[in-house]
Amino acid sequence: MANNDVRNLCESTQAKLKEAAGMLETFLNNYALPQLVTEEADSEVFYKGCLSDLRQLLVFSEVNYEKLGALLRRPNFPVEPSEKALYETYHQTVNAYFYPKNECYSEDGRYAYTGQDAIRFRKKPAREVRDTVLALSKIFEELREDLSYYESDYITQRRIQGERV
Repeated sequence: MANNDVRNLCESTQAKLKEAAGMLETFLNNYALPQLVTEEADSEVFYKGCLSDLRQLLVFSEVNYEKLGALLRRPNFPVEPSEKALYETYHQTVNAYFYPKNECYSEDGRYAYTGQDAIRFRKKPAREVRDTVLALSKIFEELREDLSYYESDYITQRRIQGERV
């Protein structure tokens, strides 16, 4: 990719990560397990997993935000480390959103083309959890679209150059 394209992608990715981290931090600072748990069976297990996944997503978002910020602040913009940071953002942060470890929600691609929310929850969540996860889906869908190049082409390019990835 051209130097300017990579820089612009880093800037837009960093802005989206900042927005996602802000939403996650606000949610996690305002809601705790006792507030979300209901009388339903397995409610506590569901929300423990959900909160754990959201905390992990927050960490990945903040780490990659900082990494991109450090690269963007350099006087001579480094293209290769920036491409690697974008690749890591895709594989850590975007994948952490779409494939949460505890599987409290998942993406159902059949709904993506109907205008409905593609995120489906394993159990009916509290309104606050649902709203936060669905608001994040818009950000992470954009990130996935922007960074899809780094899913396979970046690795292929590195392997062709003889590097281990």
